[in-house]
Amino acid sequence: MIKRITAFLISAALIMNLCCCSGTPAENKDPTVIAGYSEPEKVSNAYADCFTIYEYDNGDAMITTNDGSAYLITDSAPEGLSENITVIPHSPDLIYMAASAVMCFYDAMDRLSDIRFSAVKQEDWYIENARAAMESGGILYAGKYSEPDYELLLAQGCRLSVQSTMSEHVPKVKEKLEELGIPVFVDRSSYETHPLGRCEWVKVYARIAGCPELGEKLFNEQKAHFDELADVQSCGRTAVFFYVTSSGRIVTRKSGDYITKMIEMAGGENVFSFLGEDNAASSVTLEPEQFCLHAKDADIIIYNCNISGEIYSIDELVAKEPLLADFRAVQNGDVWCTGRSVYQDIMRTGDILTDLHTVFSDTGEETTYLYKID
Repeated sequence: MIKRITAFLISAALIMNLCCCSGTPAENKDPTVIAGYSEPEKVSNAYADCFTIYEYDNGDAMITTNDGSAYLITDSAPEGLSENITVIPHSPDLIYMAASAVMCFYDAMDRLSDIRFSAVKQEDWYIENARAAMESGGILYAGKYSEPDYELLLAQGCRLSVQSTMSEHVPKVKEKLEELGIPVFVDRSSYETHPLGRCEWVKVYARIAGCPELGEKLFNEQKAHFDELADVQSCGRTAVFFYVTSSGRIVTRKSGDYITKMIEMAGGENVFSFLGEDNAASSVTLEPEQFCLHAKDADIIIYNCNISGEIYSIDELVAKEPLLADFRAVQNGDVWCTGRSVYQDIMRTGDILTDLHTVFSDTGEETTYLYKID
């Protein structure tokens, strides 16, 4: 019995030793430490929690994201680089853009010429320059994110695919793209909880595009809007942000959601601030009666047109849910709608905050991303 135990312990020790020598995932070193490279300099973030940028003396850079992914921007991958690190060339063009939220960053940087392929059809873009680029043939439709036109991407030499986290539901797509030699970068900006955290992802794409100073500039321009309203007091007006689904249920936002935070930063009070963060979802679906119980006395209605389409009259709104006719905001004519571009244009986050403040402070100033229904 003692001999068997001793043999077992020796075998276990040998196995552990082999695992240590082979570099198992549990013992992977910091991906930013690369043989032959200088010690990386970490670039500090103001609000973003889901990415980190590291820069090396040779001009290369490493981007890590909060899911453990690592991307090395280099034109010459060093020998012995971990297979878990995705190599992205400096300033890649011929990009397949399958993350709709990212197009606005390239538009703001005036780098739409880097984008050759889109997973969104022309008519579904609300970023004017993106739509125009597709109309002129500068950007081609290459199939939706779950069904790319691999032949087109390969024939035209696609150099990078930018995907949203939706791609995690179709892992075979990522595998196929990488098999074809197309590196895949997964955007995780939607996981940022602070509105400016999302906007700060412009620094990621500016670094990939080779213009990091421009990324800093563009981010600071939007941050300036938040700084101007940093000390704003509550206007004492309550609001509800929602849309009605095709099945007649109502979707609104939780307290931790970035839209809710922007309402509060702009001087408003979200009626559903008591809805907490009991799971990862930023929104919650309610039955109409439950929704109306809490929201009927809200001072302001902000209808989210991005999902269910734009509306232009009170009649259209009430047609979606008749109970809304008795809402205080409907009777007082204080109903607003978001423009369709709100979710595709993260790089206007500061401007949207200013619009919200205009609505809550009732200054009568013109708004750009919100419009009032008469």
